[in-house]
Amino acid sequence: MKVLVTKRVFPEAVEYLRSKFEVDYVSTDEGLTPQELAQRVKGVQGIVSQLTDKFDATVIGRLEGVKVLANVAVGYDNIDVPAATAKGIAVTNTPDVLTETTADFAWALLMSAARRVVEGHAFVHSGQWKRWTIDLLAGQDIFGKTLGIFGLGRIGQAVARRGRGFGMTILYNDAQRAPESIEQELGARFVDKDTLLRESDYVSLHVPLTEGTRKLIGTPELNLMKPTAILINTARGPVVDEAAVAEALKARRIAAAGLDVFEKEPSVHPLLLELTNVVLAPHIASASVDTRRRMSTMAAENCAAALEGRRPANLLNPAVWA
Repeated sequence: MKVLVTKRVFPEAVEYLRSKFEVDYVSTDEGLTPQELAQRVKGVQGIVSQLTDKFDATVIGRLEGVKVLANVAVGYDNIDVPAATAKGIAVTNTPDVLTETTADFAWALLMSAARRVVEGHAFVHSGQWKRWTIDLLAGQDIFGKTLGIFGLGRIGQAVARRGRGFGMTILYNDAQRAPESIEQELGARFVDKDTLLRESDYVSLHVPLTEGTRKLIGTPELNLMKPTAILINTARGPVVDEAAVAEALKARRIAAAGLDVFEKEPSVHPLLLELTNVVLAPHIASASVDTRRRMSTMAAENCAAALEGRRPANLLNPAVWA
């Protein structure tokens, strides 16, 4: 059998697949255009994909003989899972392995935005630092404040645990309320969306991208937030209205933001690039060496399991395995 790896991954994943299958490896960071992808999938039974590969219903409808789409990501909004299910194609992702790493980075953004670390770095490097003053780059406290979390899944829970270490009040909102045992462990209180926005000093987003979460945070929501509040997004770019966030930051309707993801990556709203009260990162929340290596090998293992007739550990559409 033959596997297509659509973009550069950690070499251990490719070595693992080559020990079992013929592998067509696209060892570049550019990936494949839709036209190139259409050609390369011919005669392929397994595909190891990345979030930049768009497998919509049209693309999936053209896949012949493909048994599995193994995504190197926890999110899978780049794949039309119902279309894949209808075609009998298993879809997998790489959950759990990136939970703690992503939560760490959400906190890196939160702390950097709150304490103006990036501004301070630029201030020192530019030679502007001439003397110590009482309010030099004074930021926001974190300890004892209120942390509001949208999406109390694996990553949201990991962020909440870190918040407890800072003595924070934890609020959360989700489509489904968490079990009471989780709420008690985290000291987290379920509230409606508006309450979370009004009461939180920090709002951190950890929801998947769906039609229900697209532009979850826009102008009406930003207007509910405290002028001292800070917004953190390590989920997906379209979960926020990027232009609305930029305008709110410029007008100081919120104090700051930390953004790892954007609506039209790698493009960033030009106003965000002009502002000093936002920390911007290039979608690297899960980018530790250990985690990205494990994500690569996990996707390869999922792909191999499906091709060898074993149920993949991270199957997203179990109906295909019935």
